[in-house]
Amino acid sequence: MKSTWLVVADNSKARFFIVDSHMGPIEEIKSIAHTEARLHEQVVTSDLPGRGNGRGGARHAYQDEVSPKDQENINFAKQIANELDVARKDKRFKQIMLVAAPGFLGNLRNQLATQTQKLVCFELAKNMSHFNAKEIREHLPERLPCF
Repeated sequence: MKSTWLVVADNSKARFFIVDSHMGPIEEIKSIAHTEARLHEQVVTSDLPGRGNGRGGARHAYQDEVSPKDQENINFAKQIANELDVARKDKRFKQIMLVAAPGFLGNLRNQLATQTQKLVCFELAKNMSHFNAKEIREHLPERLPCF
């Protein structure tokens, strides 16, 4: 089994790093882009909600419980969670640290398989997906808690 993995993500990009020591640098091993997150909501939706007749002839618009943009964020969180689950099954890491944009961290946490969730040893709700590896490491605790 390898070292700890660090996942740094937002709704449009996820980066995977290896952390070999509690005070050492981090090394990027993989990146995933989710271009759909950058689309405007009008592009994501192919049609407006339909209309229905309510009681007494009143009309109302049908509404999705989740907006198309939010659904895209959930889909990307599922993709990241799937990557982590496959890596866990292949024993490529022993623990996971998650750093994600505040609104996205909850989606990611909700999509992780139970066995993968148990390996999360650190979470930080901060958007650092566009930082370089050195900048990311500078925002983490000097002594990482997962060792």
